[in-house]
Amino acid sequence: MKKLYEGKTKNVMLDEETGIVHLFFKDSATGENGVFDPGSNTVGGSVEGKGKVGLEVSKYFFELMEENGIPTHYLGADIEQGLMKVRNLTVPRLEFIVRYFTAGSMCRRFSLEEGIPFEPPYAEVTLKDDEQGDPLISERICLMKGILKEGQYNEALDVVVKVGEVLKKELATMSLTLIDFKIEVGYDETGKIFVADEITPDIWRVKDTDGTIPNQIDCAKLILEKIK
Repeated sequence: MKKLYEGKTKNVMLDEETGIVHLFFKDSATGENGVFDPGSNTVGGSVEGKGKVGLEVSKYFFELMEENGIPTHYLGADIEQGLMKVRNLTVPRLEFIVRYFTAGSMCRRFSLEEGIPFEPPYAEVTLKDDEQGDPLISERICLMKGILKEGQYNEALDVVVKVGEVLKKELATMSLTLIDFKIEVGYDETGKIFVADEITPDIWRVKDTDGTIPNQIDCAKLILEKIK
C-alpha cells in the first residue's frame, strides 16, 4: 500500500490496485513528558497493541453510529492487520469539538475552572495546525479559505452533536461520563457529510464514578472489556 499521509496515531494508506483507502492504526499515543493525554498535539510515547485495541473500539462505535442513522466513512476493519477500510472522502483540516463540561484548553484559554457543566453542550471548531496551536475557526473564515462550502459548517456541527448524543448515552452504560470529544468529518463528491477519522479514547475525555479521568490507554482497555 502507498502511504498518503502520516498522522500522530494513524496513517492513511491507498491500495493502488483497488483504489481503496485504509487507515492504519499505530501504537503511538498523544501526550507530553511521558504522560498520555488525548488533548495533546504531540506524540507522548508508544504502547504495544494500542493500535489494534483502538481499531476494535473504533469499529464498535462506528457501527453504533451507523445503527443510529449517522453516516460515517467506516466500511470495514481487519483487526489483525490494524487496518480500517474507509470511504474516499475529502477531509478538511478541521476538528469539531463538543464539550459537556469545561476542561483542558478551554479552561486555560478563558480562565475557567474545570468541570463546569454546559447545557446545552458547547460546540466549537478548530483548524488543525500544530504550529498555530489549532486556533478556533469560524464558518466565515472556513468559506474564505475554501475549506468548506456554504452550509457544510453547520451541517457538520449538527452531525457531530448527534454523534455526541449517541456516544454519551453508550458511555453512560459503561459507568463513564463524557466530558468532551473532538472528531473529524469528510464530504463526498456530492458534498454529503460523513463522520471520519476514529472514535476511540484518543478523541475524548471521560470520568468514572470516582471522578477520575483515565488516560486513553487505560480507557481503551476498559471499553474493550465491556464490548467483547
